[in-house]
Amino acid sequence: MPFKDASEVYDYIGGVFKVALAREGLGDKLAASGVILQLRYSEPDAVITVDMPNKEVSAGETEMKPTVVLTSKAEAGHKFWLGKLNLTVALARGEVKARGPVTKLLKLVPIASQLFPEYRRILEERGRQDLIEEVR
Repeated sequence: MPFKDASEVYDYIGGVFKVALAREGLGDKLAASGVILQLRYSEPDAVITVDMPNKEVSAGETEMKPTVVLTSKAEAGHKFWLGKLNLTVALARGEVKARGPVTKLLKLVPIASQLFPEYRRILEERGRQDLIEEVR
């Protein structure tokens, strides 16, 4: 388990979504997708809901109704943002389970990949270089 607790999941993975939605041009592309994505993680348990149209990120359970729900271990999300997990393959293998129109989400993966360096930067700024080295 790479994360100490749910607050790290919210800080690191939630943080990269906040950066994405705030970034000029990129945030607008994500908003135009119309997707409300909910990430339901285990090890540790954490829920992140990303309301792309309204450019909001919510940590914990929420009343928002997601269009796509992804369920996995938090480690899978961590590996994805490091560029070490192919989402399509992970879905096919059952490492990540999905509910909703996944094709909408998969169209956003090339946009998300632009943020891989940003995720590394967040980890480095928080003194968690160990999380980057652990996945090599």
